[in-house]
Amino acid sequence: MTYKSFILCTFLAFSISFHEISAVDYFVTNEATNTPGGLRFDKEIGVPYTKQIMGTINDFIWCTVFQQNNPSDQKPLDSVDVYIVEFEGAEGISWGNNKINISSIFLQGYEGDLKWEFTSLMYHEMTHAFQWDGEGHTPSMLVEGIADYTKLKAGYAQEGFAKPGQGDSWDQGYDFTARFLEYCDELVPEFVAILNKLMRFDFDVKYFDYLTGKPVDQLWMEYKAKYEQY
Repeated sequence: MTYKSFILCTFLAFSISFHEISAVDYFVTNEATNTPGGLRFDKEIGVPYTKQIMGTINDFIWCTVFQQNNPSDQKPLDSVDVYIVEFEGAEGISWGNNKINISSIFLQGYEGDLKWEFTSLMYHEMTHAFQWDGEGHTPSMLVEGIADYTKLKAGYAQEGFAKPGQGDSWDQGYDFTARFLEYCDELVPEFVAILNKLMRFDFDVKYFDYLTGKPVDQLWMEYKAKYEQY
């Protein structure tokens, strides 16, 4: 059975509602069914739940994080494919534009609420499928920071996630950069959504200056000053 996400993003302009509908197919394959992690996936998470949250996450990315109400603004994808695979070194890996590998070894060894942690991981990895990256020119740690920003905004920041003000540089990546982007969003509403749109075809660090009126290094210093205990 093919699961489709019929995305309805609604916004008001001059009291008129505008609707756009897009569809993405979701495919999930457990290629590690005979491993402890693969068995745990089937028992505690499962394919139906994974497809369900993929639709929810897709909606959240388009409608809330990137504000892409018009399909012409969205990254053109027919499907997102998830594979449960036995590999070490990472919890999950995004590859090939629309494919995600989840480590069965990670699933096997995780102690705690595995379904919640898996959902948090999926918010991060699915962001990679839908975000613009300046056709490869966006710094990788900013790309990762935006992916972690998604799970932060969704309420799936895991225990140990960076606190506001932590970090050594704006492009440290992951949760540190996510917190900095959260700060930028406070300065300029929908900052991340606008930044993502600017990065459709290229990237320039001057985008920060363009959007906020301040160079990124100044933004970082002011961010650190706001949370000086970190």
